[in-house]
Amino acid sequence: MHPSAAELLAWYDRGKRTLPWRGTRDPYRIWLSEVMLQQTTVAAVGPRFARFLDRFPDVNALAEAPWEAVAEEWAGLGYYARARNLHAAAKRLAAGGFPVSEAGWAALPGIGPYTAAAVAAIALDLPTVPLDGNVERVTSRVFAVEQPLPSAKPALRELAEGFMAQEAARARPGDFAQALFDLGATICTPRGPACALCPWMAGCAARARGIQDSLPRKAPKAARGQLHGVHFLLRDPSGRILLERRPDRGLLGGMLGLPGTPWRAEPWGEEEALIHAPARAGWSWLPGAAQHGFTHRDLTMRLLAAEVPALPEGAPALSWAEARRALPTAMRRLLDLAEGSGGGVLP
Repeated sequence: MHPSAAELLAWYDRGKRTLPWRGTRDPYRIWLSEVMLQQTTVAAVGPRFARFLDRFPDVNALAEAPWEAVAEEWAGLGYYARARNLHAAAKRLAAGGFPVSEAGWAALPGIGPYTAAAVAAIALDLPTVPLDGNVERVTSRVFAVEQPLPSAKPALRELAEGFMAQEAARARPGDFAQALFDLGATICTPRGPACALCPWMAGCAARARGIQDSLPRKAPKAARGQLHGVHFLLRDPSGRILLERRPDRGLLGGMLGLPGTPWRAEPWGEEEALIHAPARAGWSWLPGAAQHGFTHRDLTMRLLAAEVPALPEGAPALSWAEARRALPTAMRRLLDLAEGSGGGVLP
């Protein structure tokens, strides 16, 4: 039995998830939610989505905002290239309007095939199926695709697009896409799928063969790279912390952070690290190290601390509480390290 789009939509209508970005066709809100949800959980995005909209309620407000304000609002969400591309795309949209085709969305900065398809389906009701991890998993199981990811992606995309041959899916492409998302997120989960509750149980080829728990198969992951860095916590007597704006390109591009060495594969020696110190001071090493994981690399950061009568003029500086709000997660881990070190490090 071929999986029925009508049955999936009936299941979705009975119990779809209530999410802040649903119930609207506003392409700005749908696009924003999709960008925020990349590599971030629904639970984490919910409150941040509302806060972002309070500050930038429409695409014009986002386009007109300085990058520093956007970066501050994005702090903690990770993958900061997304925020840069979001800001760049907003400028183009404010000048030229929202695209009315999937290809038009795909031509914007930072928008790949998945996001373009998601906005096209949900905001524009165009007959396309966005292929995210949930849809890949559902599709690999209902059709029993044993080819491992990522090489299976083209076949999975073709199979998922095939759902649009059904009249029910073509009539409600936005709802059908979100029904697939919900099915993968709540029933057809990575481990222990709740097959007995699935509207597609009868037509699932993987379940018929008893291999649903093993799909989708994945090629072995490459070894994660290791990066090392040393950062400098320089304070004045009032407790303000010296910060710097990181280069536009690279990890945490354009974000505020503690001054430091470049991040590299080899650990830093004390003397070579101090060459990068932002000021002459009585630097002392704090015990331990801060750890942070990026997509393909793990970062280990050591921390040197010092206090000076006055911070360098013209450089960005924030109080401890302000820094906690404005810094990305990797840099906040350095503040955690300082807070845990004791010994009068904090003001």
